[in-house]
Amino acid sequence: MEAHFRARPATDMPPAGGTVAYLVNQYPKVSHTFIRREILALERQGVTVLRFSIRGWDAEVADPTDEAERARTRYLLQGGLRALLAPVVRTCLRRPGAAFRALAAAVAMSRHSVRSLPHHLVWFAFACRLSLWLEKSAATHLHAHFGTNSTDIAYLTRLLGGPPYSFTVHGADEIDNVLGWSLPRKVAAARFVVTVSHYIRGQLMRWLPPQDWPKLALVHCGLDEGFFASAPPPPPDRPTLLCIGRLSAEKGHLVLLEAFAALDRPDLRLVLAGDGELRALIEGRIRESGLQDRVRITGWIGSDEVRRLIGAATIIVQPSLMEGLPVVLMESLAQGRPAVSTYIAGIPELIENGRTGWLVPAGDTEGLARTLAEALDTPAARLEEMGRIGIARVREQHLADTEAARLRRLFAGDGA
Repeated sequence: MEAHFRARPATDMPPAGGTVAYLVNQYPKVSHTFIRREILALERQGVTVLRFSIRGWDAEVADPTDEAERARTRYLLQGGLRALLAPVVRTCLRRPGAAFRALAAAVAMSRHSVRSLPHHLVWFAFACRLSLWLEKSAATHLHAHFGTNSTDIAYLTRLLGGPPYSFTVHGADEIDNVLGWSLPRKVAAARFVVTVSHYIRGQLMRWLPPQDWPKLALVHCGLDEGFFASAPPPPPDRPTLLCIGRLSAEKGHLVLLEAFAALDRPDLRLVLAGDGELRALIEGRIRESGLQDRVRITGWIGSDEVRRLIGAATIIVQPSLMEGLPVVLMESLAQGRPAVSTYIAGIPELIENGRTGWLVPAGDTEGLARTLAEALDTPAARLEEMGRIGIARVREQHLADTEAARLRRLFAGDGA
């Protein structure tokens, strides 16, 4: 590798504070507030974080903090694809050997990929642009979120002579396509790899050679101290279920609607907080079931509204079919609200059945209906006790400053 990266030799570790570059495929994004919390927590601990993203959020952001983050982020797609031509030419002329190796790697990764060769060629161009930006910065390390296209770019940037990199693996998109996203190759080249749950770490271990297992570090997504309730709020006068998340197939909204209709409780209402590609289908199912007066879809909402809705709910329900470890469950428990969710992925690492919530098999409509009825019939005193346990559990496992400190130590080479 051509040693042109000016900040420090590639073998050196960044200092405990120092400057770290973050790369995300889409930032800021309504459903990625956990990345924003992580960045801000690192900065509270003295780390300077440079924000880079492939593209921004297409719709209006719902949170003022995200608006501020947008202004602090540089976008690889800024100026369109034509703007990438000059960085590619400059990189090839200045560092032809490194450019050839990175281009060959991009072609190799495309052969059995979930994305086509043209995608990988564009990512090579992104890497050329990012490597030039980083060369002019003080960043000594590059961290990517999601082991997908953003980490492909981080890997290619490293081949072009950029800084050492790491990345965070979040969930099923990566685990379902370990080879399609060339994760073994990218893990081998990384300094370390973060997983957000023991489940994700174990799934990666299935595909990696044992010598790379020590690179896998557990760092949970975190919540700021201000998000935690001092005590569980009183239940609302009218029983209310709340489901927060993108309206997509894997979140299980259609299963939830069927279970909700089966409950036959006229006073019960359901709030679906979020938006997404299945909204029209879900709205149609609500009309077909005659639930228009009892089910409401909010659209995208900000952090303050999330907190308000959690406090106004009786039970949080997350009937996911596929997950990593949903941040909404952390938020719900942190507000003292027990949750009903599914026995998948990292969810049982947070939801203790009968203690901080209830777990059901994914896709089991009848089981979900029975469990929701059990949760709704639970005495208020017991729900309050479960809420207090949930607050303590999330503070222990998912406090943003604690988890950011683990990352800072990893960036510094001290281990988590």
